[in-house]
This record gives sequence, structure tokens and C-alpha cells, in this order.
Amino acid sequence: MILFPLFLIMLVIAGCSSKVDTSENERGKEEVDGLAPLEKTEKVYIAEDGAASGAGFYIANEKGYFKDFNIDIEFVTFANSDDMLPAVASGKVDVAGGISTAAFFNSLAQGIDVKMIADKGHNIKGKSYFTFVIRKDLTNEIQSYEDFKGKTIAVSTNNGVDDYIFEQMLHHGGLTRDDVEFVLMADFGNMLAAIGNGSIDAALQIEPLVTKGIAENIHERFGDATDYAPEAQIAMVLSSPKFLVDREEVALRFMVAYLKGVRDYNDAFGKGTGDKDEMIDIMTKYTTLKEKEVWKEVNVTGLNPNGEMFIEDIKNQFEVYKANGAIKGDLNFDDSIDTTITERAVEILGEYE
Repeated sequence: MILFPLFLIMLVIAGCSSKVDTSENERGKEEVDGLAPLEKTEKVYIAEDGAASGAGFYIANEKGYFKDFNIDIEFVTFANSDDMLPAVASGKVDVAGGISTAAFFNSLAQGIDVKMIADKGHNIKGKSYFTFVIRKDLTNEIQSYEDFKGKTIAVSTNNGVDDYIFEQMLHHGGLTRDDVEFVLMADFGNMLAAIGNGSIDAALQIEPLVTKGIAENIHERFGDATDYAPEAQIAMVLSSPKFLVDREEVALRFMVAYLKGVRDYNDAFGKGTGDKDEMIDIMTKYTTLKEKEVWKEVNVTGLNPNGEMFIEDIKNQFEVYKANGAIKGDLNFDDSIDTTITERAVEILGEYE
């Protein structure tokens, strides 16, 4: 007599449990931004080293935008870009961040098949993430870009995007390389120390060291990089061709999630309408800049919320490196730049105003 009611109760509980599971499964298949999640979990590998320009990846991951589409993200690091590019081309890595350098363009010209698909870094007008700084004691002496003549200037690369920005500044000031003393200094921290001890006069510096040097009364920001390079493309989202073609539906959902992360970033750091504290928490988790108070002061990397790149500038950089003798061969940009997935993602999300 006792067992029968107990058996009925167990059936009722099992039935309720079954209904809950079904409900959860149905919720898991609900469309997000007009797209259904993938039928099974797909792993996407991103080559990223904690650079601030990877904000879109970090935010989308933390906010669950990738998981909404059943995408599982794994970040991988490489010792250098020379190792990274073949991994992307072969499809071992799906997505990566690439910085404009002669070495990067040479790899593409020599047959490494990697696609540039979206923006991953540019300077915001009036708030450059990296720009020139001058020694504090030279602020009265250097009043214009022409006044850099005869000065010792540190730059982190030769035939890289920083070197390209350096050349744009010289041209803007009516100067040539012969008019200044170029110092190759790969470590930005060493630049700060060198300005502090007076061994260099100026440097093309990067955040947060721009803000740090100002706070420590070592240097002053000089102008803004957009004075002479208003549409410089600093970094790009790169993709494996296999990812774009063989895993097109994964790639589309990945890009929608990525752009949602970039838009949250712009809402917080650009418009001031988003949750800036939340974004700073995410950025301190993923990047080397751990001081939350500093994040409130620095000029952040520009990330286009529609993923648009300055394509003409990418081509111009290639021509400058080639004119300097740093590039061997030609490059078909129609093959190397493919914004199809990004454009489709924007159609789904709508244009960001």
C-alpha cells in the first residue's frame, strides 16, 4: 500500500524533470540576433597575447556572446608572428591579431594565405592610443613638428607600423630622416627610462606609458597621431581561409559575437553609455595593464564597431615599406582582404551609430 503512492510520486517527479530539461534545451536553441546557435559546440582558436586591441575578443568571451552561439573560445599564444601566420594559414588557428609590418606583408606576398577581415586597432582622433611624447624640459623648445629637427627620437620598429607613423610625422613637419637622429628601441619601458635620463629627446610611445610618464612628470604628450596619420590602420583581425569557407556558419556567428563585444567597448569608453567599470574589470583580467584607475585615464585603442578597416592606408603602408626596400614581391589586396563575413555580421546587427 505504501509503495504504490511512492511509485506515483517518483513518476511525477521524473515527468517534471523531463519537462525542465526540454525547456532548457529549447532555450538553448533560441535565436540570438536572428541567428540560431550552432547544432553542436564548435571550438575556435584565437591567437592573442593580451594586447589591449583584443578587447572585442575578451569582452565577447566574458559576456557570453560566443557561448550564445555554441562557440567555445581558446586563446593561444606564439613566440612571434612568424610562427603565428603559418598556423593561421593552415587553419590550426582560426583567428589572430596582426600588426602592419613589412614582415607581415612579405609573408603574404610570398604565398602565406591569411585574410584581413576586420579592424583591430586604430587611433581615435584627439585621443591617440600611441603618439609622440617629448621630454618635460623641452616643452618650450619643441612647439611644432618642425621643431623635431635635430632631435633624438626613439621608435620601436624599423619598417613596422610605428616606423610608418614616424615617417608620416616627419613628412607632416616638412622633415626627412636625415633631419633627426632615429633610435631603434623595441621596449617602450626603456623609452620611458631613456627620456627620464635625458638620453633621448622624444619617443613614439604607447599607453599606458604615455599616461604614466605624464603622471611622473617625465614627458609630455606632443600633439596627436591623427594630426599626421588620421586614418592609420594599426592592427587587423586575421582569419584562416578555411575558417571563412569551410566553417562559414561558425565564422559568421563568431564575427557577430566579436562585434557585439567591440560595441560594448565603444559604449563604455567612447559614448560613455555602457558599464565602464565592467569593461575595465574584463580588460584588467586579460591584458597586462592591471591598474583599474589607470584604465580610467588612458586613451584606449580605437576599435571600429562595424569592423571597418582603413583599407587605403593598409595599401599605402605596403607601398611605403616597398619603397624602403623592405618588401620583395607584389601583393594582390583583393585576395588578402576579405570583409564579407564582417559585412554580413553588420547586416545582422545593424549599423552602429
